[in-house]
Amino acid sequence: MSKAIVVFASVLLCLLFVTTSSLRAQGTPPPDFTGVYRPVDPFGQFRRPTAPPPAATSDGGLPPPRPVLVLDGREGRPDNAPKLTPEYLAKWEVIRQSRIAGSDEFDPNVRCISAGMPSMMSMTYGMEIQHTKDKITIYGELNDVYRRIWLDGRQPLQRVLDDPTFAGYSTGHWEGDTLVVETVAIREDALFDSFSPHSDQFTVTERIRFISPGVLEDRITSTDPKALLEPFTAVRTYTKASAPSDELREFSCAEGLGSTK
Repeated sequence: MSKAIVVFASVLLCLLFVTTSSLRAQGTPPPDFTGVYRPVDPFGQFRRPTAPPPAATSDGGLPPPRPVLVLDGREGRPDNAPKLTPEYLAKWEVIRQSRIAGSDEFDPNVRCISAGMPSMMSMTYGMEIQHTKDKITIYGELNDVYRRIWLDGRQPLQRVLDDPTFAGYSTGHWEGDTLVVETVAIREDALFDSFSPHSDQFTVTERIRFISPGVLEDRITSTDPKALLEPFTAVRTYTKASAPSDELREFSCAEGLGSTK
């Protein structure tokens, strides 16, 4: 009897293994991120408490966002800012003094250009995600930013690495229901958190997932062996918008910039 039980148990385990392997082979479809999203807290730690947060509209969307918050560093470097090496802390001080003096040399928003990765993921005025099997395309209203995340297994060519851009070059893969994204080839003048400078070895890793229905989380870790004493992680959260608040508008920043001359 005991031998029969052992044989039966062995057969059962084999069946379970085959069934599990079959399910894994079939794979559970990853979540679809397609939609328009608004940031839960556009200004993060830098939101000033002097004004109440905007009230939600009746359909659950957010009202038109307030103007972009401009930080010039006159209050010093926040304790929770990225920890820079002495060389890059000195570079940050140069940037800080320039901004305090009113120069737009190191302020991408004033110059109507992309804040670059990962700062562009603040998506202050909202973003639209178009998600297909092979790629994800993200549009941001602020300064009409754009980035693409490749999901088809490709890797950046040398010519891409030699020609960095504000958004960088992003590739992603799935770990369960979480999209893991690696971004390289980011321009050195694309400053990140607290307008911190970085080197040509700067990389960004994101873990993007739904944390509840319609709520998207982007956990962003920046790494740079030359500029950072340790990796820096920030978390962005967005809510999915519904009609009629699911439309982005043309930003036309350059047009507005020209009107001020």
